[in-house]
Amino acid sequence: MAMTDISSNAMEVLKRRYLAKDENGTPVETVEQMFRRVADSVAAADAKYSENASVEGLSDAFFELMTSLKFLPNSPTLMNAGRPLGQLSACFVLPIDDSMVDIFDTVKNAALIHQSGGGTGFSFSRLRQAGATVRSTGGVASGPVSFMRVFNMATEAVKQGGTRRGANMGILRVDHPDIEEFIRCKKNNSDITNFNISVGLTEAFMQAVEKNEDYDLIDPRSKRPCGKRSARKLFDEIVEAAWSNGEPGIIFLDRLNRDNVVPSQGEIESTNPCGEQPLLPYESCNLGSINLVKMLKKTEFGWEIDYQELRNTITLAVHFLDNVIDINNYPLEKIGEVTRSTRKIGLGIMGFADMLLYLGIPYDSNEGVDLAEHLMGFINQCGHNASRELAAIRGSFPLFGESIYKDEAPLRNGTVTTIAPTGTISMIGGCSSGIEPIFAFAYIRNVMDNTRLVEVNPVLLETLKARGLYSEELMERIAKEGTIAHIDEIPADIRRVFVCAHDVSPLYHTRMQAAFQKYTDNAVSKTVNFRHDATKEEVEEVYRLSYQLGCKGVTIYRDGSRDSQVLNIGKVSGEDKAEEPAAPVFTEVKPRPRPAITQGFTERVKIGCGNLYITVNYDENGICEVFTSTGKAGGCPSQSEATARLVSVALRSGISVQEIYDQLKGIRCPSTIRQQGMSCTSCPDAIAKVVAKVAKYIEEHNAGGCPQPMEAERRTPVTHAPKASAANISSDNMHFCPECGAKLEHEGGCVICRSCGFSKCG
Repeated sequence: MAMTDISSNAMEVLKRRYLAKDENGTPVETVEQMFRRVADSVAAADAKYSENASVEGLSDAFFELMTSLKFLPNSPTLMNAGRPLGQLSACFVLPIDDSMVDIFDTVKNAALIHQSGGGTGFSFSRLRQAGATVRSTGGVASGPVSFMRVFNMATEAVKQGGTRRGANMGILRVDHPDIEEFIRCKKNNSDITNFNISVGLTEAFMQAVEKNEDYDLIDPRSKRPCGKRSARKLFDEIVEAAWSNGEPGIIFLDRLNRDNVVPSQGEIESTNPCGEQPLLPYESCNLGSINLVKMLKKTEFGWEIDYQELRNTITLAVHFLDNVIDINNYPLEKIGEVTRSTRKIGLGIMGFADMLLYLGIPYDSNEGVDLAEHLMGFINQCGHNASRELAAIRGSFPLFGESIYKDEAPLRNGTVTTIAPTGTISMIGGCSSGIEPIFAFAYIRNVMDNTRLVEVNPVLLETLKARGLYSEELMERIAKEGTIAHIDEIPADIRRVFVCAHDVSPLYHTRMQAAFQKYTDNAVSKTVNFRHDATKEEVEEVYRLSYQLGCKGVTIYRDGSRDSQVLNIGKVSGEDKAEEPAAPVFTEVKPRPRPAITQGFTERVKIGCGNLYITVNYDENGICEVFTSTGKAGGCPSQSEATARLVSVALRSGISVQEIYDQLKGIRCPSTIRQQGMSCTSCPDAIAKVVAKVAKYIEEHNAGGCPQPMEAERRTPVTHAPKASAANISSDNMHFCPECGAKLEHEGGCVICRSCGFSKCG
């Protein structure tokens, strides 16, 4: 097999995250060996159904399917198939019942799932509201949000245990009495960091919103009305929160249950962390995606979709995913039982935006929306046909007789299609993610020797070269702006087709999601990206439109909203507008003179560029001087010196050490974050920590001696591509990648770095 289609960046992602490694973190298999490992393992399931099964031939077919990049399974399958862990499912849904025993049983099960590398979805709607009486103890309940924090802490503690970070989805019904607290629970982005949250909306609630009526709150224990609330007011609160920091999303619960394949098994209450896979309690999702770029063929008239190739790929992919169910090593036996009873799979796509570029169709056009609907209709029909063919050989899923399909031809799988965010999978495939539009058409990538490389979308690059428009200067400009919408040197016909995420109106984001949802068994994960200056009214329009067009849920993100959260002070409209603050009055501040004689300490701190020497001097009035010098390895001496000088002036001007520490701590430098064994995240962070430590030492000892040096973080040493932990990264800092410093993209409630492959939900 030729690996020419796999980019150098994708190869690096595979080495870091997917290839089997020894105890020192060194890869012990090649990319070809990884694909062969997966193909052999998945094909082996055929022997279960026939002694004469051509397992070797099927393995070759699966191998070609993946190495041609026509189809790729989800990350856990690539990572774990054929290896001791053997856990191949991406995500799970666990029930939470209203007793302390049940709650902490679920905490334990969630921890085991996260240890195996999976993510979890929960509905907290069964838990009684805060303040409700607990008869067994005579006390009062603390409510769903308090237990969300318990789950957050538990899964945070173990989320690095597997190869893949897990994440959580938390859902609360809109008619739960604690719904307002739930909506506000992530207002502080440092709280409940390991959860995506969504409000479970009902048809009754949405009808009340339309009519501007009150709706009933329902007591989780008695299932009886226990109060009323204005539907319009609560809807506005949801919109306000989403506009402020992207959460909560919304899920239309009645639509999830309209398509519940086996309603006899109970209601669907939750989804996986990204929202595209509604699941019954203890079900798991087994996903894979077809690369639509590989489904194109070039003719004398240009590019067109090869529907025969697409049909063949769908048939083999369904066979692959059905086999995954049989070889999967589920983290709990109950999960294995429930998953095998419905045999749900989720075949999706990636590279849709790239396909549109090849076809010359703008993403934000009626033609683009129509193609999406037609294409997904074809995929869903072919997928169901392939599942029926398997059922004729292997039998239907065990609960078929209780299913909504019981009067139709037998199906092997309860569901067949899902549109998931493809994240690093699309990076390996060399295509755009899921059904998202292109986030940016060019990136500036910094390689190890600080060389700047401009990476341009291959379709745009090909188009510009064909039209004689290519230049390095133009590529630099595209990389700087991300979009080509305002670059007049590029002809209008090219600019019309090559639109990026922020060029697409929220209307077309939503219409495109609805077009795919029409022919998708499960749900569609997609982020409606807004510009920073988008209004709350625009967010409301998307939420309403998603309901009107038949979506099962929607996630939005307003660019930079989490970084600007501190600016959202007071009310924006209505009678409760905050009064405009009076203009501040400044008095002249002069630093006291530097004393002739000082005493102090010098500490050597390891940074990403070498060593930084930080000297902190003080006199009887406190710290009065800070200065730095760098080791032979270099670093940023001018920036460090400037920071130290400003800190010195601030301290001699009466600014508190605490204030300085608060301003400088946590500033992140990619060259430092990438390294293991660091006690700091940047030179300013190191300066802040040393100053604070010396100040504390002076206060406590007021005498000679020397404070203890900063301890480096204790991490397991690796010898290849060290991984930075995202465990302590707040949402405020998630605008840039914690591993390489590149800008992050938001998709499906998650963040993804196109530069190095880092991803995180929440």
